[in-house]
Amino acid sequence: MIDAETKLCALIGNPVGHSLSPALHNAAFKELGLNYIYLAFQVEDLVKAVAGIRALGIKGVSVTIPHKVQVMEYLDEIDDTAREIGAINTILNVNGRLEGYNSDSSGALKALEDAGVSFAGKRILILGSGGAARAVAFGLAFHSSINLISILGIVEDELKSLGKDLSKKGGPDINTGLLSEPVLKNTISDAEVVINCTPLGMHPEVDRSVIPPDILQKGQVVFDVVYNPLKTKLLREAEEAGCRIVPGIEMFINQAATQFELWTGEKAPVGVMREVVEKAFEK
Repeated sequence: MIDAETKLCALIGNPVGHSLSPALHNAAFKELGLNYIYLAFQVEDLVKAVAGIRALGIKGVSVTIPHKVQVMEYLDEIDDTAREIGAINTILNVNGRLEGYNSDSSGALKALEDAGVSFAGKRILILGSGGAARAVAFGLAFHSSINLISILGIVEDELKSLGKDLSKKGGPDINTGLLSEPVLKNTISDAEVVINCTPLGMHPEVDRSVIPPDILQKGQVVFDVVYNPLKTKLLREAEEAGCRIVPGIEMFINQAATQFELWTGEKAPVGVMREVVEKAFEK
């Protein structure tokens, strides 16, 4: 029952209509009998939105495209890992003090590890250089056993910044380049793990893919961070090409569980969260 004691959590981004976060988090709150509710807000004016989080006492916030980097300017404290990544996807409101975290990074790595992907000696290709790409790349960079991380992006300044920041960290060798079909074709041939961190293929543009199917190679691991639809065009074509696929739903559930635990202090009911997401795609 919603009352004056109900704690509000929210999603801010643009667009947000496709998001399953409200269904997932509200089901988790209900499962544990917590007096919380989660709503999605399409946000264009980020400054006013952050002011609203403070003024209304919103307990926790998920941050999605396109605000993951810029929102950091308006927070009071940023977790060390999130600061290193240069993007956040989670806000915790502690008595009006806004703390920023990044659960995308750990969520992505857990998705790969749960799929049985080992990192030792691997050559990894990341497509995209925005907030999601930064989270995945920095998470992987902690694994010094990785041979090479190649990143192909669309926005040149963004790409250069990510490459520079990763190189400062040390660890695996880092290569960057602008994403084009010829460059992609040459780079993907050496990659054992391919990770799409662009929004291409996300609902409603479900018939798009960042990778032409004829350059996918049997045995490659293909991970798409897009989770709506459950199996993107990229993942369907990768499966047909004999690749091992990792759906974005795995990262989505992992990062959401971390958010839930930050906001509530309770262990996330991961089984319920997964069930809600899977049921949504059965409709």
